[in-house]
Amino acid sequence: MSKSVLRIGLTGGIGSGKSTVAKLLSHCGAVIIDADAVSRQLTAPGGAALPFITNRFGADVMRVEGGMNRDAVRALILQNPEARLQLEAIIHPLVAKETHRLAELACQTGATCLIYDLPLLVESTRWRSRLDAVVVVDCQKSTQIDRVTLRESGRSGWTVQAVEQVIAVQASRSQRLAAADFCLYNDGISLAVLAKITDEIACSFGL
Repeated sequence: MSKSVLRIGLTGGIGSGKSTVAKLLSHCGAVIIDADAVSRQLTAPGGAALPFITNRFGADVMRVEGGMNRDAVRALILQNPEARLQLEAIIHPLVAKETHRLAELACQTGATCLIYDLPLLVESTRWRSRLDAVVVVDCQKSTQIDRVTLRESGRSGWTVQAVEQVIAVQASRSQRLAAADFCLYNDGISLAVLAKITDEIACSFGL
């Protein structure tokens, strides 16, 4: 990859608004490489991770129509930290390989700023050394819970308790903030204000 390409990590806890910030940065001209989207692709019907997941966890974590049952796996790893590590050992190397391919493709087409959307950037040991800077989207825990439960209203799996369980296994706010080169506090502000702050950060990346 060309050294002239700026590589930025974007992270934040569940419900922080990270995905919205990623879209805003995309509008500013950055190329977004979404690790979670890559993970979903790998675990969708026909995905490269499925044989390894089935071999390790059995058919119970698969949907009848094919693909990994994300709700079942989320429940499993929340109850069993060892299962989470085993799943990450399967998926993370595949995600790293695919994100590298996407980054190379973006560079070949003239990208100058890559934004790696990484929910587990702080939790992982593999990413920080590969990035030029880290942007953290931050908010209060109560805001995270309100956003996710409202967003998922009517869908199974995202009760207040479920969101709290996810927050508990993610990096803490203090850990994410300690890793930040730029922090965007996304709490109690409008989308217009969020866009303005994101534009200011984008300018510092030459966008």
